[in-house]
Amino acid sequence: MSRVKQRGLRGLVRLALIAVLIMATAWLQACGANNSSNENAKDSANAGASASTETAAAADKNSKVPAVLNYGYIGSNDKNLPGGAEGWGFYKGIIQEELKKYGIEEVKLTGFPNGPDQTESLISGRLDFGGLGDTPAIIAVASGAKTRLINQTNITNVGYLISGPNGPKTVEELKGKTIAIQKGSYMHRYVVGLLKQAGVTDYKLVHMLAPDGQAALARGDVDAMTNSGFNAEKQLAQGYTLIDDSTKHPELHGTSVTVVSESYLEKFPDFPKVWNEARQKAIEDLKQHEDEYYQFIADLNKTTVELAKKISPISFITEEPFPAEGITRITGTKDFLVEEGLAKKDYKIEDWEVK
Repeated sequence: MSRVKQRGLRGLVRLALIAVLIMATAWLQACGANNSSNENAKDSANAGASASTETAAAADKNSKVPAVLNYGYIGSNDKNLPGGAEGWGFYKGIIQEELKKYGIEEVKLTGFPNGPDQTESLISGRLDFGGLGDTPAIIAVASGAKTRLINQTNITNVGYLISGPNGPKTVEELKGKTIAIQKGSYMHRYVVGLLKQAGVTDYKLVHMLAPDGQAALARGDVDAMTNSGFNAEKQLAQGYTLIDDSTKHPELHGTSVTVVSESYLEKFPDFPKVWNEARQKAIEDLKQHEDEYYQFIADLNKTTVELAKKISPISFITEEPFPAEGITRITGTKDFLVEEGLAKKDYKIEDWEVK
């Protein structure tokens, strides 16, 4: 074979080898890209599955929460709303907006004339939770009510002891007299504690709701009555006599609490945290709209803004679920009720709390 032909043959072989190498490299790159694409696809699929799982878990968790929440409060007014931060939160829609995040579409509000009536509805299951005075709440749980304490909303509930325009003017003058009380209320605890401190033991207590007590006092059927807040101030403005009020005896102040049924907690274990956070947002909002808030309280109670500021100052609203001073006061109330036989058994307030 000639040298020229040999050179040509070697050139063809070299070109063929180069072509093979190029094709092999392209094939390897394609495989790598395909594997990378598959891995990316797997990662995306895994991420999507994880997100779907988390979403499904959250949806499943919320699906166990009843769509309707039943809340009880003390009082009666045209707006069907409680006062305080809770009432403001409902009035402005702040609380409803927060609760909807957890699947609660509606909150039904029911007013009650006193705490014992409300606790009966809570025990029977007509309510899921409610705000009321500490005394009826303590008495109820001491009698076996399956409730848990989720906060103290106010630790400065003031009780008044009032007589007619020409009635007794001192606690000592109530010896042998008849006093109308709201049995099982914080005012009941206040007046019994007050009489005990004064050494007065000869007296008669009769259970009457505030409107009935006011009518009985006007007729002279009772010598004095306990009352609270705006109702008491209206009586005093009409010339009735203030015998005493608990501002002179802070240890006899009542506190307001929020309690939830254990059966509802089984459906929504995170409810105490959710509720307290929603309430805190309402507090933050009312502090930014103080004038509007006091007008709201005045309208609820058909009174003046000046009296609203006196009876329901924003400073009375507690922000912490369980302030130290509040726990001291409610513990004192519980101890008193146990000692007087009004609460059937003793227990630790801390064991009642949901932390």
